[in-house]
Amino acid sequence: MTEELMDYPLARECYYRPSARTAQLREAGPISRVRLYDGRSTWMVTGPAEARALLADPRVSNRSDFPDYPVMDPKLLQMRATREMAREVEEGGFAGALFGIDPPEHTRQRQMLVPKFTVRRVAVLRPELESIVDEQLDVLLAQGSPGDLVSAFSAPVPMRAVCAYLGVPYAEREEFEPIVRQLFDPAMADVAVERLNAYLGKLVISKEQNPGSGGLIDDLIAKHVTAGELDHTELIAFAQAILVAGTVTTSSLLALGTIALLDNPGQYATLVEDPDLIPGAVEEILRYVSLVEQLARVATEDIEIAGEVIKAGDGMLISFAGANLDPSVTTHPQELDVTRPPTHHLAFSHGIHHCLGRNLARLELEIAFRGLVTRFPTLRLAMPASQIPTYVDGDVQRVACLPVSW
Repeated sequence: MTEELMDYPLARECYYRPSARTAQLREAGPISRVRLYDGRSTWMVTGPAEARALLADPRVSNRSDFPDYPVMDPKLLQMRATREMAREVEEGGFAGALFGIDPPEHTRQRQMLVPKFTVRRVAVLRPELESIVDEQLDVLLAQGSPGDLVSAFSAPVPMRAVCAYLGVPYAEREEFEPIVRQLFDPAMADVAVERLNAYLGKLVISKEQNPGSGGLIDDLIAKHVTAGELDHTELIAFAQAILVAGTVTTSSLLALGTIALLDNPGQYATLVEDPDLIPGAVEEILRYVSLVEQLARVATEDIEIAGEVIKAGDGMLISFAGANLDPSVTTHPQELDVTRPPTHHLAFSHGIHHCLGRNLARLELEIAFRGLVTRFPTLRLAMPASQIPTYVDGDVQRVACLPVSW
């Protein structure tokens, strides 16, 4: 019965981790149903094997223009990103950029970008990322104790890193940084998209006239724009998607991950004593924080899975937060333990929409946490964790400021 279903989404009781009630979603089995804000129900997938199978299934669509595409907040209906994520080609546009589209458009786009995000390609950035981290830790040190980890470190490090990768001048951040923040405000999102497109459009034209900075935008112009495989509109959409997705998520993970390490006894100290644990600790933080708790999808054909039949047109929520509690992923679902990294968590999704920037994100987080524990071994929260001001952008948990002492 619909009235017996759990309401979803679940508000976080502790902002740096999903609700403790997430475990209850798993009690009905790997696939069940939940009730959304408008009373409609949708499929909820919490089993990691089932989540991976559906994310890799060509009968599952990422397009938001299906009638039963799950929307969890009515405010999101105002946003162009939800309302028009799949524009019609005959209207003079393209299907979308990376998010919210299906093959063959998604395949064509991803083939252009995947070679730019390999482990080897991203590793070239390590010296520059290490310099960025050191410089921002200098800023934190100069603030004096207590300082704000967000303004000095967790916000600028990802923004500088993605700007360096794209070839966007960080010195011009006053032009685009406020716009990026507005993209998650439903009342301002449409205008913000237009303003960011205008900035990136000017940048693309400038790069065509003066090529050679070596960033991703320059590479795409040289290889794909000049060959007629990519036009300005789509290139700008690529740049916007990477600039936004690559900064908001990593910034939040740095801040929330630091709070989690400091608020769970012994976790930060363990990394201070043995920084070589940090690569595994990053995976554990990704699992434990589960910043992106779920992704919405729609079945385009009937799908039989785990004893259920998901009908064509049915919406579904793939719960990364739920899957990341599974025994096949972790031995300690409700605990943060940097000495026991998870196995195959779903923080970066799976299948054809497996996070394109995951190698860059991992490298940033590894270098950032290593720099933090090495240079600030006595770091501690300057106020109770429960009092740290946080807010939600879209469905991403953010930290407004993070006072720390050392």
